[in-house]
Amino acid sequence: MLLVLFKKFLGKRQTHHPAPGETAAPEEIVIRIQEGDLRLRNQFITDYQPYVAKVTSRFCKRYVDPARDDEFSIALGAFNEAINQFSPQAGRSFLGFAEQVMRRRLIDYVRKEQRFAGQIPYSTFDVEDEEDHTVNPVEVHQAIEAYEKQKGIEERRHEIVDLSRALSEFGIRFEELVDASPKHDDSRQALFGIGYKLSGDSELMSVMLSKKMLPIKELLDQVSVSRKTLERNRKFIIAVALIYSGPYPYLRDYLHIRDDVEREQDSEKE
Repeated sequence: MLLVLFKKFLGKRQTHHPAPGETAAPEEIVIRIQEGDLRLRNQFITDYQPYVAKVTSRFCKRYVDPARDDEFSIALGAFNEAINQFSPQAGRSFLGFAEQVMRRRLIDYVRKEQRFAGQIPYSTFDVEDEEDHTVNPVEVHQAIEAYEKQKGIEERRHEIVDLSRALSEFGIRFEELVDASPKHDDSRQALFGIGYKLSGDSELMSVMLSKKMLPIKELLDQVSVSRKTLERNRKFIIAVALIYSGPYPYLRDYLHIRDDVEREQDSEKE
């Protein structure tokens, strides 16, 4: 039911929640790490391993086991790399930047692996059970896909529940978002762009999270819409900003912000 409501909220198409023991925003912690706090770096990477696993699983479209899969190690190394490269002046959240770096490294890894994959006959993967029956790898693959699909549904449900808690701090009930969603795609895309822009501005996000309200006055200096539009769509914009800035990789897949809108917002940040 929650997922259905979420799709309706988005037209059917992050307060970042701190890791255990973390009180500062990721951007603040990264700055301290860059200043030479090695112990904090190790703790930060440890705390965000579940997030790295989520990003990796979403990229691979399957469950990634941190203890066994090379993809997780690649992504974890990229997360560490992102800590070194992150610049607060770039105007976007650390988690958004880190996800971009992880995806780039995973793409490089997959391309490298694919160069060798075509040289291996598919029959190589056939196996026999204890009764000498050949196991059909296609059927095994389909069973795994079904399991991973169900796991993805559970992950989305957990993210929606977590988002609901974050929204409640703003006095917003998740059910209200359906009525708050613009009916026309162009209007929805424009608000996606505003929420995306807000999520990448650490100062505005800090104001929003501390005061539990949309920083309308500050936003008016950066967007080309009226105060009335911001006030009328306050709940929608807050929800979008929370999703973009928080650890919600599955929910971000549902946002479907158009490439031209995202490019426009990114260019305005530069």
